[in-house]
Amino acid sequence: MAETQAAAAPRDLREEILADPAIVLEDRVVMQALIDAEPAPGGRKVVDLRGALVTRLEARLDRLETTHRSVIAAAYENLAGTTQIQKAVLLLLAQNRFVDFLRALTLETPEMVAVDCARLCIETDEAAPGPLTGLDESLSESLVILPPGGVDAYFALGGAAGRPISLRPAVAEADAVFGDTADSIRSEALVRLDLGDGREGLLVFGAEDARRFGPEHGGDLLEFFGGVVERALRRWLAPES
Repeated sequence: MAETQAAAAPRDLREEILADPAIVLEDRVVMQALIDAEPAPGGRKVVDLRGALVTRLEARLDRLETTHRSVIAAAYENLAGTTQIQKAVLLLLAQNRFVDFLRALTLETPEMVAVDCARLCIETDEAAPGPLTGLDESLSESLVILPPGGVDAYFALGGAAGRPISLRPAVAEADAVFGDTADSIRSEALVRLDLGDGREGLLVFGAEDARRFGPEHGGDLLEFFGGVVERALRRWLAPES
């Protein structure tokens, strides 16, 4: 009886290892013991798993190298994005007139930050909203006037009502912001602007690449850029005393 049980034990262990080899390959102590095993009579080793161990280690090394490359690439991409935003901020701060600011924001900044177009949207119910009138033809599509509540309504189209930032595929109603250009826009970045006195604005970047903006991307740099834009805009939109 004892001999039968003793014979069954190795068979059970063998079946368990065959069912899940990882329990051996991932156990460093067991692997080291097997590699160091003394040769059996006749010069053969009990088991030689060195090849399997090396293959497994090589696979792990490949995964680590892939992860390392991804981390480095993401770091460089983030650094490049930071540099682009910094240059755009300096450009905006150098403008002394609203028309020049709008031109820099909507015509020059898109190329600097690698997007295809930009729109500045401002909520107002005024028929003649001060510095927003009298713009030249080159800026006719750059500025979009929205009714009160229009910013929230546009955010809500992508299910992002109340958020400061939204990175998403372009919505069907994108023509309300991009006009005739909407047909070529595949993704967009929305940045909410606090213009003071309860008035809101919206900065929208549009891209023809559907993968340029998405929920998986970070929005910290855009949020910072939006903070610069809204503070600059208050200089021209503040009511005259």
